[in-house]
Amino acid sequence: MNDTPLHPHYLHYSELPLSMRVLYTAALLILGLGYIFGLIYVFHTYAGRDGNPGSLSYEDMVIAYSGTGKGSRLESALRGPMSSMLPPEELSPIIAWVQQGADKAQYEAGIRPTIDKRCMSCHDGSNPHLVNLGGYDNIKKVTEQDTGTDVFTLVRVSHIHLFGLTFIFFIVGLIFSHAYLRPIWFKCAVVGLPYLALTMDVSSWYFTKLFHPFAMVTMAAGGVMGLCFAFMWVVSMYQMWFSGTPEAVATRHGERTIAVG
Repeated sequence: MNDTPLHPHYLHYSELPLSMRVLYTAALLILGLGYIFGLIYVFHTYAGRDGNPGSLSYEDMVIAYSGTGKGSRLESALRGPMSSMLPPEELSPIIAWVQQGADKAQYEAGIRPTIDKRCMSCHDGSNPHLVNLGGYDNIKKVTEQDTGTDVFTLVRVSHIHLFGLTFIFFIVGLIFSHAYLRPIWFKCAVVGLPYLALTMDVSSWYFTKLFHPFAMVTMAAGGVMGLCFAFMWVVSMYQMWFSGTPEAVATRHGERTIAVG
């Protein structure tokens, strides 16, 4: 199976012009950096919702999509990922205010100044991915029982997620397609798996609201995408610049080395 003949249209990195390899390398470097920042953002967004800010757990994912089933979104955030944004003497009064019914008069007198000081630089409504905490009406919405991310928000994030990651894996997969890897089925699996994982990832957000164990699917799908991205990135960079011309490629040209071009 490993001696599968080369497809007539297949080109190894060593057969590509130097300019194309530089282009591929630059794209991989930027996409790799972007993926790392994306992982950091995901960790910052979801970790700590279960009260343990140092880790990303199954409970964090359930709370994110299905809610805690008790308390409010604001309280969950203040006790979890946002706990380090306010000192205890400012955090406790807000939580107490939420638990006492989120009275408007108390909000204007003692809560609003803290929110304006600590939260509005990010939660002013300019970022559609963050809750708008400007004004009593907006903050009142997040003091109600936590039911997780609402469906409309999931729909909005879903189309961004699907479009963005599809383009990312298309570019990385296209570059990786020049790698010499056997058996062929394994190479095809590495190229195709991220798209299956992406579909399962986005779908599991909605199913988690109905059946909590689907949060494991979310985590597993994210792990598969990350592993495939890392594998294609490393193999592409290694074969592009550090490994020699594969035997099968050199043999079909009747020579041991391929010109840079």
